[in-house]
Amino acid sequence: MKNTGKNIPNDAWENRELGASGEFARKVSSKREKAVDDSLGLQSISIRLQKNLIPALKALAREKGIGYQPYIRQLLTHHVRGKKKHLQIATR
Repeated sequence: MKNTGKNIPNDAWENRELGASGEFARKVSSKREKAVDDSLGLQSISIRLQKNLIPALKALAREKGIGYQPYIRQLLTHHVRGKKKHLQIATR
């Protein structure tokens, strides 16, 4: 995409003024997608959440300056690490 030199606020991306159109987007190949997932140790999953939870997660993620899906990943990672640490202490 051509750099127009304009200063575009991040809000334009978040409120979908920019980036919502498929005009400039393309899907990467399955091979490339798998390579990225493998290199980051990621696996795609599907999860159902309460409808009112999603806007709250998006708002919290926005405060951290990240997307809501990486934010959910951080929450889950933090929770699991805490539980694992708690289990290790309890079994000593």
